[in-house]
Amino acid sequence: MHSRKLALAALAVLTGLSLTACQSDDGDDKAAAAENTAAGSSAPTGGQDAEKSSASTGDSPATSGSSGSSGSSGSSSGASGASGSSGASGGDASAKTGKCLTSDLKISASDATIGDDDPATVALTFENSGSAPCSLNAYAGADLSTNAGALSAERGGKASVPDRPVVLKPGEKTYAPLTYPVNKSGGSGVRVTGLTVTPPDETHSVKLSWPGRPSLPVSDGDKGQAVVIGPMGSIGQGEG
Repeated sequence: MHSRKLALAALAVLTGLSLTACQSDDGDDKAAAAENTAAGSSAPTGGQDAEKSSASTGDSPATSGSSGSSGSSGSSSGASGASGSSGASGGDASAKTGKCLTSDLKISASDATIGDDDPATVALTFENSGSAPCSLNAYAGADLSTNAGALSAERGGKASVPDRPVVLKPGEKTYAPLTYPVNKSGGSGVRVTGLTVTPPDETHSVKLSWPGRPSLPVSDGDKGQAVVIGPMGSIGQGEG
């Protein structure tokens, strides 16, 4: 009987130990599960923080993008600079260049005949002696003073008339040819005593000495030789 009690007691002890071990294992598993659960819950939290951090970092490019927009405003200001208002005013200034007044010009005449050319040529020089650009359009007036009276030059060389006025800056020159028949008759002909030149679109004239041959042939009315003036800029010869 006593030995049976001892056996039952031993069995009870073993059973208690087994239950304790099971409870310990269950506790460890629950603890591990709790730790895993805690770790899992902290991981999403860290992921959201990372996403928030990345989003805030993404705001920086957006900010630099705004500075890019300031760059676009810079390009718009460049576009306003490209409007070329100064160029337009330059064009307007060119378009508003006034005509050359007689008082703005230094006018001279020189013999420009080459060899035995007939007709002979006198080169009229127009120099801008003013302080601003001015323009000369097409034809000047030229009148020869002779012992038989005044002789006005006819306009010639119409095919070579420039399609726009000749613009002279201060100090610049342009030329026009004055051609006349050579007196080969051996007689005295018509003696030339002077030359009067009137700039285009002007009423004031200048009187010059005649630099060409001393006389013109007497016209017989058949050949119709005449004194002819060409348009501005249609001769490249200067004085001398």
